[in-house]
Amino acid sequence: MGIALILQSFFKAIGQLGDRRFRRVLWIGIGLTFALLVAAYAGLLWIIDILVGPEAYIPVLGEVTWLNDLLGVSSFIFMMVLSVFLMVPVASAITSMFLDDVAQAVEDRHYPHLPEVPRVPFSDALRDTLGFLGVLIGANLLAFIIYAFLPMFSLFIFWGLNGFLLGREYFQLAAMRRIGREGARALRKRHGGTIWIAGILMAMPLSVPLVNLLVPILGAATFTHLFHQIQAADGPSSRNPAR
Repeated sequence: MGIALILQSFFKAIGQLGDRRFRRVLWIGIGLTFALLVAAYAGLLWIIDILVGPEAYIPVLGEVTWLNDLLGVSSFIFMMVLSVFLMVPVASAITSMFLDDVAQAVEDRHYPHLPEVPRVPFSDALRDTLGFLGVLIGANLLAFIIYAFLPMFSLFIFWGLNGFLLGREYFQLAAMRRIGREGARALRKRHGGTIWIAGILMAMPLSVPLVNLLVPILGAATFTHLFHQIQAADGPSSRNPAR
């Protein structure tokens, strides 16, 4: 039943990509993601410029001239490679910022009978985002040690680790809107396996440049559906008052 719920939720999310409100949030998310990647790449070139001079030669990047490289065609290719490593924390940040908008668009179309819920306060969203970013960065830094010893399994470790973390975060954020933090935590624990598998489905495209730009918004929509599907399957016992 878990796989069926995941696929149903995923394809419903894909089916709404043409929705005007949904598409607006999607493009804002992609724009912010590109902005973050450009900023990260510009920062890298700036640091190189300070440390080794304005016309340094780096084996991987070649001759680094900072601003010219930032505006060059090769920058686009390098940023796509960089996005593979940055998209996990970026996905978390973008999802946290726009989850309410995505979830509301999903609920307006697929669950119009539900009552409105108040938006998550910015301070709470910021606290959750920063806390989760810290966990993501720490876990992935530790994972690099494992990658060094098990390089042939590194991609699967990446998917499994980040699938667990992203699934946990996506579901928690989606469920908190309706049943509060404690209710979301309890529901997540009862369906941990299903949520982990759904998180892996979201983590796999993160290793594919360009495709990974769709993950934050698509993931938020998928887990909004998944929450409602799981809650319906659990029955009245999972319907706690929100916050």
